[in-house]
Amino acid sequence: MSATNASFSQNISIVHPEYFFITGLSGIPYSNCYYIFLFFVYFVAVIGNSVVLFIIALGRSLHSPKYIGVFNLALADIGETNALIPNMMRTFLFESQYISYNGCLANMFFVFFFSSTQCLTLVVLAYDRFIAICLPLRYHAIVNNTVMSLIFSAIWAFNAFLVALTVYFINRLSFCKSNVIQSYFCDHGPVYRLSCNDNSINYLMTILSTALYLVTPLTIIVLSYLGIFLALSKITTWEGRFKALKTCVSHLLLVGSLFLPLTCIYIVASTTSLSPNARVISTSLANAVPPMLNPIIYVINTAEIRDFIRKKIKNRSLLIKSISN
Repeated sequence: MSATNASFSQNISIVHPEYFFITGLSGIPYSNCYYIFLFFVYFVAVIGNSVVLFIIALGRSLHSPKYIGVFNLALADIGETNALIPNMMRTFLFESQYISYNGCLANMFFVFFFSSTQCLTLVVLAYDRFIAICLPLRYHAIVNNTVMSLIFSAIWAFNAFLVALTVYFINRLSFCKSNVIQSYFCDHGPVYRLSCNDNSINYLMTILSTALYLVTPLTIIVLSYLGIFLALSKITTWEGRFKALKTCVSHLLLVGSLFLPLTCIYIVASTTSLSPNARVISTSLANAVPPMLNPIIYVINTAEIRDFIRKKIKNRSLLIKSISN
């Protein structure tokens, strides 16, 4: 499909289409069922992460460095799912696969902004666990609420700048061949490859983003856990080792749910040629499922959150009982 209704910028060589066309899944029967499944994932993710935000905001005992990280992760999860899935519902369930040029850039910004924040938040949570286990006596001096708040303020600001810069370089491209995006949203790679002028800076931004948000975070997390396991080996009792390791279980599950699918997809895409449908299904699941799992993992595996919920339920039942009497 050729680009139509092109609007020219001040530089006549730069051509921007009025709309992009997002293909999504093509040639698959009952593909609507897959989008309905993603809507269920969206519903669980928004409700679950909202509950986590509510619990941390209300529970004074949870106003600690670790839960500042969990709070920011829940915010990023809600942001990513809202940037991604409702737009997919509108696009594919209601047969509105055209998206305006500016709407496409906005969609690209918010999806990548929140997903990059998820990755760096898990790095900060790994840092928190590393200090807590390897340097327990200095934990409160090194990691406190003020330090964590400053770290996350820097992360949100840095990600906003870098993703905005990435989107800005898309705006410098000329689209004169096609306006069909082989993806399920305004994905950076499929969009910049549609250009008919030099897109080398966009390719470099892709490499930089992969290094900053996939390779580097995963490397830091692996190294931090090597340090944690080394510290655990110095604990004389198995009971002490298990107790310390238990505090890392939730974080390890979150890391696995987010980074393993993304790493596998990146390796497969780099070594073989993924079909458009396989790419849509794999990447959409890798982006949509972790925000749904994160609140479930933290509620089930974190004693402080479970105790807070039990206390609130108990107080509620006592209040109802006293009113009824």
